[in-house]
Amino acid sequence: MPASAPLPLYPRAMGPAFARLAPALARFHSLSGLHRLHGQVVVEAPSGALARVLAWALGAPQRSAHGDIVFELNATPDAEVWTRHFPTRAMRSTLRESGGQVVEHLGAARLGFVLEESQGRLVMRLAQLHFLGIACPAWLRPKVVAEESGQGDTLHFHVQATVPWVGRVVHYRGHLVVPAAVGSPA
Repeated sequence: MPASAPLPLYPRAMGPAFARLAPALARFHSLSGLHRLHGQVVVEAPSGALARVLAWALGAPQRSAHGDIVFELNATPDAEVWTRHFPTRAMRSTLRESGGQVVEHLGAARLGFVLEESQGRLVMRLAQLHFLGIACPAWLRPKVVAEESGQGDTLHFHVQATVPWVGRVVHYRGHLVVPAAVGSPA
């Protein structure tokens, strides 16, 4: 009997809660291989000079913009590489599962997220942060909103990170059109 294929990253990290996600989210987070998804995005600039420096260290957009977004996904059983092509800049991160969390390497930061399902939505709750390899104390940890919802073939996303005494570092929201069938490159 052949060995079964390993579960993709998000189903593995979420366990049974994954089955309660909206169909567009479940399809997106079940994709494997190379995919290119398209959609629209609105980006808000960081709120000040120090916030722009932090955004630069993360590879995040530094200017407000709205328009097309191209999302490149390279998903293997071990890791996912996400490249978000915003209207003004590309931002790349690598995600892996570790201890039931999704750990995202984004520029100079390593963020550990606990994934939760809430009424079909995906909520990523920041549980730990390392910046330049140094653990960030809880009192300095940014307030992060990282949520996805689905409607039909569309994945809606909202991401915002606000650092105490610094302000908004990252904020973008929009949508992507998800392929109709799992495994079919877009």
